[in-house]
Amino acid sequence: MGGDQKGIEQGTTFVPKFDQQGLLSAVVQDCSTDRILMLAFMDREALDATVSTGVAHFHSRSRARLWKKGESSGNVLNVEEILVDCDQDALILRCRPAGPTCHTGAVSCFYRKLEGGILQPVNS
Repeated sequence: MGGDQKGIEQGTTFVPKFDQQGLLSAVVQDCSTDRILMLAFMDREALDATVSTGVAHFHSRSRARLWKKGESSGNVLNVEEILVDCDQDALILRCRPAGPTCHTGAVSCFYRKLEGGILQPVNS
């Protein structure tokens, strides 16, 4: 899993850098609209499942287990592209959502903005 910093930053070898809890951040973006849909965490198992199936899997911190997005709702995230940041400790999953991403039924989990100390709806 090792590698020098230059190799990590400029090389072609994927060496994901998980944190102390074994997680890395994954931002989910709609590949058609570029809208940010959600933020989640991936462990090695979730990353491997995502890469092998093409469907987004995450590590559920609250349930402490592998979680396939949409496993109960059917609103899966079909992964079109995985972007890796320079330190290989964060990912952007560019996806085609099969329905609303947020458990509230909203298209995106980011459906509010902070304005003057008050949460206001984001216009879609």
